[in-house]
Amino acid sequence: MTLRHPESQYLDTLAYLLEKGDRRIDRTGVGTLSMFGVMMRFDLSDGSFPVYSTKKVFWKTAVKEMLWFLTGQTNIRSLLSENVRIWTDWPLAAYRKATGSDISQEDFEDRILADDAFAEEWGDLGPVYGKQWRRWKGADGKEYDQLAEVIETLRKNPSSRRMLFHAWNVPELDQMALHPCHMTYQFHVSNIGEGLRQKVSLLVLQRSSDMGLGNPFNVCQQAALLAMVAQQVDMTPGELVWVGGDVHLYLDHQDLARTVLEREPRPFPKLRLLRRPDSIDGYTIDDFEVTGYDPHPAIEAPVAV
Repeated sequence: MTLRHPESQYLDTLAYLLEKGDRRIDRTGVGTLSMFGVMMRFDLSDGSFPVYSTKKVFWKTAVKEMLWFLTGQTNIRSLLSENVRIWTDWPLAAYRKATGSDISQEDFEDRILADDAFAEEWGDLGPVYGKQWRRWKGADGKEYDQLAEVIETLRKNPSSRRMLFHAWNVPELDQMALHPCHMTYQFHVSNIGEGLRQKVSLLVLQRSSDMGLGNPFNVCQQAALLAMVAQQVDMTPGELVWVGGDVHLYLDHQDLARTVLEREPRPFPKLRLLRRPDSIDGYTIDDFEVTGYDPHPAIEAPVAV
């Protein structure tokens, strides 16, 4: 029996959305084809790195975003310094609305990089992902590092069912540029007590997923996180289990989806971490060696803000 390519799970979802998706108006006003409830599983134990091949995914940008989350930062300035522009749309829209300016994205980004005060006022996204992962502020006034606690539990009590972190901090939602989409990360360890090398797997619950642009990025960066955590706790990466709630295709991404569905998926690349930093905080993009990535061409598509 020949196993289907794991990317087929993604392609099947796109095909379903095009054929049977529920047409609806969404928060952005663009409109979507939507379905509720999807699960995809990717086995990372042989070094596979689930970077989709039916359109080129800029995996370095995706991993850089994950590394930014891990810092706990919330300002786009550090992202822009790494040539990552995927979060600019939200503060740019806020600036234009507040000031009436028709400033270009390029000029806005240049000013963020050059002007400390401007960056502080207009470059901050509010308490988004990394803030909640690494600096959740409790009612007691203390800050809680959820990810550090997960890593400590993986080392000391790997059979725990409480190894998770999330970003849905209800009192702070209205301060965020965008409510958390990939909101819950839960870890699970297998081979406990069997004399085998333990495997750590990761389940990500994503309440809302843009399948045209967002999902290929998210799956890639979540796999990178699993690889880093596994290395830090001396385990082998197991499965990345991705679960989507409102899974949707924007109406202006239908041509993208049709083009992707005409293409045959190619083998996933392999990922190797070139060194082991002292902690989860020490990784840089140069630590990621990805080999064998041979995707079909990239497809341009607009981002809904």
